[in-house]
Amino acid sequence: MDKYDILREFFGHEKFRNGQEEIIDNILSGRDVLGIMPTGAGKSLCYQIPAMLLDGITLVISPLISLMKDQVSSLTESGINAACINSSLGIQEYHEFFRRANNNEYKIIYAAPERLDTEEFLNFAENVKISMITVDEAHCVSQWGQDFRPSYLRIVEFIDKLSYRPIISAFTATATKSVKNDIADILKLADPFTLTTGFDRKNLYFGVIKPNNKYIKLTELLKKYGDKSGIVYCLSRKGVEEVCEKLNEDGFSATRYHAGLSQEERNKNQEDFIYDRKQIMVATNAFGMGIDKSNVGFVIHYNMPKNIESYYQEAGRAGRDGEPADCILLYNGQDVRTNQFLIDNNRDLNTELSAEQLEEVRRKDMERLKFMTYYCTTSDCLRSFMLRYFGENSYAQCGNCSCCTGEFELTDITIDAQKIISCVYRVHQKGRDYGKSMIADILKGSKNEKLINLGLDTLSTYGIMSDTLIRVIRSEIDWLIQNEYLLLTDSEYPVLRLSAKSADILKGNTKIEMKIPKALPKKEKNSKKEAENQYYAESGLFQKLRELRSAIAAEESVPAYIVFSDAALRDMCRKLPVDINGFYEVSGVGTRKAEKYGERFCSLIANYIRENPNEEKAPQGEVSYLERQLESYRENAVGSKR
Repeated sequence: MDKYDILREFFGHEKFRNGQEEIIDNILSGRDVLGIMPTGAGKSLCYQIPAMLLDGITLVISPLISLMKDQVSSLTESGINAACINSSLGIQEYHEFFRRANNNEYKIIYAAPERLDTEEFLNFAENVKISMITVDEAHCVSQWGQDFRPSYLRIVEFIDKLSYRPIISAFTATATKSVKNDIADILKLADPFTLTTGFDRKNLYFGVIKPNNKYIKLTELLKKYGDKSGIVYCLSRKGVEEVCEKLNEDGFSATRYHAGLSQEERNKNQEDFIYDRKQIMVATNAFGMGIDKSNVGFVIHYNMPKNIESYYQEAGRAGRDGEPADCILLYNGQDVRTNQFLIDNNRDLNTELSAEQLEEVRRKDMERLKFMTYYCTTSDCLRSFMLRYFGENSYAQCGNCSCCTGEFELTDITIDAQKIISCVYRVHQKGRDYGKSMIADILKGSKNEKLINLGLDTLSTYGIMSDTLIRVIRSEIDWLIQNEYLLLTDSEYPVLRLSAKSADILKGNTKIEMKIPKALPKKEKNSKKEAENQYYAESGLFQKLRELRSAIAAEESVPAYIVFSDAALRDMCRKLPVDINGFYEVSGVGTRKAEKYGERFCSLIANYIRENPNEEKAPQGEVSYLERQLESYRENAVGSKR
């Protein structure tokens, strides 16, 4: 059996995705690898397929119990012997795990990094052959990354204690150049094959909305999404509680997740979401890492995260099945101030760091927050902005984000820019410097008590933009910072300063034009794929297939997407398999699943075709194929009667 046989038989795919085969080949040649691949790009296959071909066991280090359980359930369902060891195991389960593991009954074992410290685990690793150690969510090893976990430093300590050295593979969805280098150095990767497949996920629509009322906008979006499953991220526990309570009062099916809940409730709420008993998960960033739920149709950020790495990772939990999905961020200026406070009062940092290191972490966090703010305030292509941040070539316009599909007009803001820069200059002349909010208030002519007490109402620039909306003033300030006509310091309390380019504006040497939205961004009409998916989602057959999938999932006590993804069900609607040979042609159907479920699904499809011979056909190019399948079924039915 080779890599292609395993891909087809166990995972039900005909070909590899971008980058997968190169990584697999390098692992099989005995080389360490570092894979930077976006969520939904198929990272897990890059180590699961080699694990099936290598002589010994593959040990996968994973940060969360939920990730391990999901992966093990999926592998077991596909006919691969896998297990996980973590704090959720009882004494009897714990001993049973080691009994079977020592007998080489597992090809893939998932373990939490904390487990590596135990003497029993180290003895186990010496008594069996571990061919490969895979580090999932590898960015957690870097203290300069957005999600540093000190427990990940135990991985290299564990490897150093072994009397032999397995192949080391490391994977993450988010890593800037410095974090990528950090991963390779800390894990001591030996001449690793490194591949970044690209951060662009074309199936995701990215949007930033600046609503007057976030909750009203949230409910409007949720109504539009109908019965799709999705996540709403809030910045604080209090925000999660308030939003979840309101949504349930307004008739939405929502549950909650944050670190303040008991472990028992977190587990229950997470399972309610994974098993589709609840449609919406309202959560802090404590939820989601490693959640392999494939049918998440939208991710809405109720508040702005503190960095683009976190946003990309959290938003990327939408559309893992490759189907179109929405990633929407609801933004206002208060989000920036809240994040600044959280960074300044971060109690999650490793207390072993020196004062200088702690300050460096804070400085880097502030720098990341600055770029996150730019993302929320830019009028240029959002996808392009994000790709550039990760060091990747980008589009001029992607056509699938709110800045590309919204209506904008190029507006001359030269006079406004001169007023703003003059205000920063006048304040500095007085021996003072202030942040964006205070400068905007001065320009607007605010009656703010602090502003008046400081005598800032006596400045010549006080109130010179009184006829301009405050949000417009703030947007223009953000644009000037992004384009380096003004500087924002990296200090604990960031203030505005003039830049080398400021003088050109004051002298009238530069014309400044900024894209201003005419109205709230609107998406274009549905794409061809979205129209096709909408057709299948509303078809009677798709609903019948979902009901059968739910029944099987209940019988086997697994989430529905472990049985088949929505994408696989839609492919069944396209291909209409009525026998086992046709069922093998469905994307996502491997040998194990075909043997287990093929007869039930084919029987349902055959009955549906017989009972609905005149059902409206699919849009676009699917019509002729469906008609051929229907005709083939009718011919087979006639032949059997004869």
